[in-house]
Amino acid sequence: MSSLKETLVQALRGYTGKAFNGESYLTTSEDGQRFVVISISTANGKRIVNAGLVVQIANDLIIIDKDINNKMLVNALLQAGIARDQIILAYAGESIPQKA
Repeated sequence: MSSLKETLVQALRGYTGKAFNGESYLTTSEDGQRFVVISISTANGKRIVNAGLVVQIANDLIIIDKDINNKMLVNALLQAGIARDQIILAYAGESIPQKA
């Protein structure tokens, strides 16, 4: 069985790669607990850089701080078998436990 972190990273990789006029990349903090998917593209001659996903793991919880995707990360995680009570949608105002 995959760990919570392995499942999260696998799901995040689904948001990376070539895209229309650009590419998206997964970056990770040195401690391996924070993740950002950065998109870099060009539109109308202008360079656009955006952090579409910002996520962290704390105390067996996945905390999603930002998600601007059409297919929300929470749905990908649920499909991968992560229990909903292990996912906090901080961007939607869900409370983060003090111990997280």
